Amino acid sequence: MKLSYELLVFAEWMVRIGALVVIPQRRSPSSAREWLLLIFFLPIPGLILFLAIGNDRFPKWRKARFRSLRPFFDATVDTVRPFLAFADTKQPVAELATALGHFPATDGNRIELIDDYDEVIDKLVEDIDASTSFVHLLVYIFADDSVGQRIANALGRAKARGVEVRVMFDPVGSHRWRRGTLQMLQAQGVQVREALPLRFIRFRSRGDMRNHRKLFVIDGKIGYAGSQNLVAKNFRKGITNHELVARSEGPVVAVMDAVVRGDWSMETGEVPLKGQLRPQRAGSAQAQLLPSGEDYRLEGFESLLVWQIHQARERIVLVTPYFIPDEDILGALRTAVIRGVTVDIVLSKVVDQWLVRLAQSSYYEDLLGAGVKIHLYRDYLLHAKNVGIDGTLAIVGSSNVDLRSFQLNEEASLLLYDADSIERVDAIQRGYMEKAEVLDLDAWKTRSPFRKIGENAARMVNSLF
Repeated sequence: MKLSYELLVFAEWMVRIGALVVIPQRRSPSSAREWLLLIFFLPIPGLILFLAIGNDRFPKWRKARFRSLRPFFDATVDTVRPFLAFADTKQPVAELATALGHFPATDGNRIELIDDYDEVIDKLVEDIDASTSFVHLLVYIFADDSVGQRIANALGRAKARGVEVRVMFDPVGSHRWRRGTLQMLQAQGVQVREALPLRFIRFRSRGDMRNHRKLFVIDGKIGYAGSQNLVAKNFRKGITNHELVARSEGPVVAVMDAVVRGDWSMETGEVPLKGQLRPQRAGSAQAQLLPSGEDYRLEGFESLLVWQIHQARERIVLVTPYFIPDEDILGALRTAVIRGVTVDIVLSKVVDQWLVRLAQSSYYEDLLGAGVKIHLYRDYLLHAKNVGIDGTLAIVGSSNVDLRSFQLNEEASLLLYDADSIERVDAIQRGYMEKAEVLDLDAWKTRSPFRKIGENAARMVNSLF
């Protein structure tokens, strides 16, 4: 018995020492700190949890497959080269986004911003019904409910006309409907794949690294990017989602198509053909797609966002349903306020994930004390994700301002540079704030001690992920 106890103590100390060597590598300070605390106090359970979800890197075979897509992505860049925005001038934001996500900013686009949930579905069905060549949908949630059935029926009609139809959805995001969605789409003759399919045994990567993108491409001429999934807007009982989607035409759609085809290739091994699209000018909007995730350099969206917050001179508006920032984001927001920048963060008062809400609430007092304004949007779950900086840049996409979107999820963000698109995003954001409550620091400080304990506990748990 004594020998067994000594072996257990020895094993626990080996786990602690090993954690000091392994865990700080390529992790944020907050994440490393929480993992080390957990393993120090609970070495064996902590080790088991770390082995299950502690490795936020894809396996080598997937990295090699992504590298093999580089010639295809380069060919896509060549096709949009005649439409390069800022070809004769320096645009630091666009240059950084190109370095992070590989694809350049393009001119000659037409951007329609849609913040009506039903209108997005109506337009998507209409575009699918008008398709002549292909329809490629990449989405986090695809349900077999009334909305999913409308989309599936339109896809079936397109398939019957000889249109190539492909759908990829995330099995975790769509877990409630997964089996029914597969059967529904297969019955329509649609080619369907799961993004990052789940495995009972997964080595060298964690199973909760997800494809969170929402990109819909029709004929290489029309593309959708934003926050909206293919599911009823009230799929959560008592909660109705409010979204924002950019419907695009022009050269930027070729980039959307390349990202979707690339993700399809990652799961199937099929090599996408080069030079299939010939982009055409559709308007005067300047746009750039920034894909981010483990396949791309750094934490692409976060890196660009932090840099832009530091560059801001007048105003920053962040809209997200899930706000769990790291020290880089917090520090950038604090210093922005000190520089005299107005910082507005628009969050949802309606709650769909209580653990996340508690964790993000733990940051409110610090932010309010620093001079950041926090707006809580009433009545709907504001699931839209968008950013406005100084009236010179707007971002619409799938990425939240949280550690999961920064480090674990595959995301897609559409950067908008032209005045008309930026003003439209600004107007939508002003509409959010008109329908929101402004959080008061003194009132917030009066919350119960039990609420504060819950916030701190949730904050620690979320830092592990």
